Amino acid sequence: MWSHFSRPRHGGFDERVAAAAAAGYAAIGLYVSEYRRLRDEEGRSAADIRAVLDDHGMMIGEIETIVGWSAAASEQNAAAGAAIEALAYEMADEFGCRYLQAIGSYEGTVGDAARGFGALCDRAAVHGLKVGIEWLPFTNIYDAADAQAIVSQADRPNGGYCADIWHHTRGSNDLAMLAALDPAKVFAIQMNDGPLAPGPLDYKTDCLTTRVPPGLGEFDCVGFLSTLRGMGVDAPISMEVCSTELWTMPAGDAARASADGIRRVLTQVSP
Repeated sequence: MWSHFSRPRHGGFDERVAAAAAAGYAAIGLYVSEYRRLRDEEGRSAADIRAVLDDHGMMIGEIETIVGWSAAASEQNAAAGAAIEALAYEMADEFGCRYLQAIGSYEGTVGDAARGFGALCDRAAVHGLKVGIEWLPFTNIYDAADAQAIVSQADRPNGGYCADIWHHTRGSNDLAMLAALDPAKVFAIQMNDGPLAPGPLDYKTDCLTTRVPPGLGEFDCVGFLSTLRGMGVDAPISMEVCSTELWTMPAGDAARASADGIRRVLTQVSP
């Protein structure tokens, strides 16, 4: 799958879909605010969007991103989260999406986060969605263990994880922590690469602008995917290569660069 954030955040939907199809992807991701922009600013109906996808044999495989879901969320944050959820559920119903991504930070205690996440999962289940928490080191869901505490306490069949190699490597970088997750609850894998040492940018800016295709950086892409495969994880791989350099390339070139990178890495992953 070609993640939404492998291209600039807004615009170029038709080009994005065509480039993903030409590079051999099975699906794209779509950001909820871009769906809203397509609907409200470009005046596209769900049927119009489906037609573009169908023309290229593509689907929307992941929806990003839900926030403000803790049971202790402030009224303002809860309202913002509810508006995003409504868009996500509209997308799920219109396009048959299977996966919804959630991120922190959460408000309150871990227990508050677990109650809120469980309620989010219940709402999402009505629309046939699995919900994955992506741990982000610039939030209070720092690593896989933090996400595990929430998912385990929530204890919902459709509640699980998104494992992004950037946040694994730049966070705890602990394969044992990754291996402690329930493999059946790893619903999404996001792949990219980069330097091991952080640059001069703050973490959030760095992770959103300087990634490179798998195999072109210093991350242990082979070890990460081998660990997940060894656990028995069977989840889609989303190429999330957020890069100002790739964003300036033609969409087709950017799509191929990431697709070629992951294919080279997968040839080295333990069976």
